Amino acid sequence: MKGRKKILIVDDEESFCRLVKLNLEQTGEFEVRTETKGIRALPAAREFKPDFILLDIVMPDMDGGEIAHQLSEDAELKNIPVGFLTALIRDYEVTPQGDTIAGRPFIAKPVTVAQLINFIKNNMIQY
Repeated sequence: MKGRKKILIVDDEESFCRLVKLNLEQTGEFEVRTETKGIRALPAAREFKPDFILLDIVMPDMDGGEIAHQLSEDAELKNIPVGFLTALIRDYEVTPQGDTIAGRPFIAKPVTVAQLINFIKNNMIQY
């Protein structure tokens, strides 16, 4: 696993998580952990020590904005770059210069694997 970037994906859609994990890991560049419950995001981040966290915004137990806020308040986790993945905003609504939600970058669903990899790489060193 040496050299692979660790990505934590928190999204309540299990099938989406499985598909993204499989596709990202097939590149050989990433090690991926998924969580389908927002409440598990912080403990998972502490255990896994990701290089990047990708958060869905709308989840039943805890939304991505709240998770991002808790991450930013945690001394151990606050420097991990975070990006949002959302179906609330469609790709065509994103301006050419990109956009942020709560000061963090986001990418709109549906998303291709190539778009997701590009998003992760471009935002992994935001802090």
